[in-house]
Amino acid sequence: MTRILVVEDEAKVARALRDGLGAEGYDVVLAAAGEDGLSLAGSGGFDLVVLDLMLPGRDGIEILSELRRSGDLTPVLILTARDTVSDRVGGLDAGADDYLVKPFAFAELLARIRALLRRGRPESSPRLALADLEVDAAGRTATRAGRTLALTALEFTLLEFLLRHQGQVVSRGMIARDVWNEPARGTPLNNVIDVHIMRLRRKVDQEADVRLIHTVRGVGFVMREGEP
Repeated sequence: MTRILVVEDEAKVARALRDGLGAEGYDVVLAAAGEDGLSLAGSGGFDLVVLDLMLPGRDGIEILSELRRSGDLTPVLILTARDTVSDRVGGLDAGADDYLVKPFAFAELLARIRALLRRGRPESSPRLALADLEVDAAGRTATRAGRTLALTALEFTLLEFLLRHQGQVVSRGMIARDVWNEPARGTPLNNVIDVHIMRLRRKVDQEADVRLIHTVRGVGFVMREGEP
């Protein structure tokens, strides 16, 4: 059974999430404080973490940052009442895989959860490569010049998408549709996508002699060896 850790200090919201997700067949564990959430998340055994930002003790960003620093790549969905661009960028930059603003429709939460869980269960597929970058799509591992890249679930899916389209310019709309599974929404994902591309480029290209991820102004992005 899929196990989900919900770190949420509002008792009413936490109970609603536990009951709703439980009715969908998920095994849900609740934590109401930051330290408890970090301890449970760090113990492993969870397929997904639903994390509120405003928590007593350690806040959600601290928990998320600590998990990522320890090498824990469990998908994390942030829940928060804060919806400024800086809040979203801060959460994603800390290593979140997705971001949902309160109040939200439970159906949307379920869709986001299913999308994140799918990213952790890839179908068997061949290895992908470009220059000294190698990706094992089935094993969900990526290396550059033999160096293992510490990618979140969403970063890996984004890298795999770019590699499968290497040499081809992909638009933000294509990425929103095929990586985020959101072909249409009221607020474009452009800022969120740009943040993830920036983080992915930092991990893939920062210590390499040849850049592989390039921005094509006004169009999108392309993955290729050398400047486009």
